[in-house]
Amino acid sequence: MTRAVPAPWSLSDPPDGFFDDPFPFYRQLREEAPIATAPDGSILLSRHADLSAVYRDAAAFSSDKKVEFAPKYGDTPLFAHHTTSLVFNDDPYHARVRKRLVGALNPRALAVLAEALGPYCGTLLDRFADAGGGDAIENYAAAIPVRVIGDMLGVPEHDRGPLRGWSLAILGALEPQPSPERLALGNTAVGDFSAYLADLIEARHRAPGDPERDLLTRLIAGEGDAALTPAELIHNAIFLLNAGHETTSNLIGSALHILATRADVRRTLIADDAAVTDFVEEVLRFESPNQLGNRRALRGTQIAGVPVAAGTQITLVIGAANRDPAAFDDPETFDPCRTPNRHLAFGAGPHQCAGLTLARIEARIAIAAWLRRFPDFELARPARWQRRVRFRGLSALEIRPASPSNI
Repeated sequence: MTRAVPAPWSLSDPPDGFFDDPFPFYRQLREEAPIATAPDGSILLSRHADLSAVYRDAAAFSSDKKVEFAPKYGDTPLFAHHTTSLVFNDDPYHARVRKRLVGALNPRALAVLAEALGPYCGTLLDRFADAGGGDAIENYAAAIPVRVIGDMLGVPEHDRGPLRGWSLAILGALEPQPSPERLALGNTAVGDFSAYLADLIEARHRAPGDPERDLLTRLIAGEGDAALTPAELIHNAIFLLNAGHETTSNLIGSALHILATRADVRRTLIADDAAVTDFVEEVLRFESPNQLGNRRALRGTQIAGVPVAAGTQITLVIGAANRDPAAFDDPETFDPCRTPNRHLAFGAGPHQCAGLTLARIEARIAIAAWLRRFPDFELARPARWQRRVRFRGLSALEIRPASPSNI
């Protein structure tokens, strides 16, 4: 290609059937307009190689969203939040906050979280068995990351009820064209969550936790230029919940949906516990929890030989890149043993997801625990996918255990 061509459809007004199965539309985009222009002048990228190149070139492509979000949100709590969280910023701010987070997600801390997660999964599965089944999203997939992030931030258990709702409301406003209702819900959620965290941070100032295990204490620590302001503390704590909750709950939910509809895959995992690791990676590729990323060109540059002007907004279509036949053999087939699997579900380069190891650990423990307890189960009714473009996940997954087991 020597120039970008018009996109065959719009993310702001996706075609019929997109939410239930976006992948035929992604394939069309990748084949007909791999470097595509949207009506607003932005560019959509759908090939694995192009996304990889942009992700790794932070000098040419910015993650800072102030320019993009100013007209979208105005002077609102949503704008303050998203433009303060590390994911939507460049270095040196991004590197300063990321270093603190990565340090908190050290092997010791992850081992403690993993040790506590197994029994918690068992408790959730007991309840699920006693109820004779139910919605595996609400009662399992979504509950696990809220527990983990709540533990990491030291949120008392009796205060965790609103966490998932806050997260869904804030992230729902990241859609390409959020409705006024979504914007209102998002702004309210940022305000309510910020007020709660301000009190929690004040309490942690008075009584710090173990910085090797307590993430909030680690974020508070720092001297001089390394210290985070009160607003930076609050908004990056909100980001941690949102990032840790959304992708991981979608990952676990999609994994359970695949296992419920693919008995052959289920048998593979039951026969070999170690196969869960590759299975999780294939779920990340096949049903990427985060379907879109964004960058802005800092200067005039090129992508695969196509000129890109400075200031151009770029949408990285992760869901399309992760099924690119140039990067994966038979990409439309779910292969639980696929190796290598160089998917982009966690991004790449300096902005690659800081919590990817934690998300993988949560998913592996959750899936292994489920299969030990329910080696045979089925859908009670068809699954329902969320009506969102940016994130791919199930809103409900009604499951009926066919043969509950305490093995």
